[in-house]
Amino acid sequence: MQMEESINVLGEKLETCSTDPETGFYRDGCCNTGPDDHGSHTVCVVMTDEFLEFSKARGNDLSTPVPAFGFPGLKAGDGWCLCAARWHEAFEAGKAPRVRLRATHQAALEHCDLGDLKSHGIDLS
Repeated sequence: MQMEESINVLGEKLETCSTDPETGFYRDGCCNTGPDDHGSHTVCVVMTDEFLEFSKARGNDLSTPVPAFGFPGLKAGDGWCLCAARWHEAFEAGKAPRVRLRATHQAALEHCDLGDLKSHGIDLS
């Protein structure tokens, strides 16, 4: 059985978000999602120190490595598939990181407004 091609928020083929560090719920470098991804890790962002501090204050420390889970810890400039609801929360607080729209899965639109994502887009021409 062949899987459907993943589509981004622009209606195009989903692009890779990051392979260094390896991101995505399935650790395939893409913001793919499925029934097991309860957090909807679908928004491809470029991390900022401001967002990392915001996330840590909300109880999700993304900057500290967790070797037991193969998690390297993130730093400003890293690409990462972020939970769509967390991105929206950060957007509302004025702390949202920039978004790679071509690598953001269309499922993010269940939690985020396309206009909001585009306002933080870094890959629109």
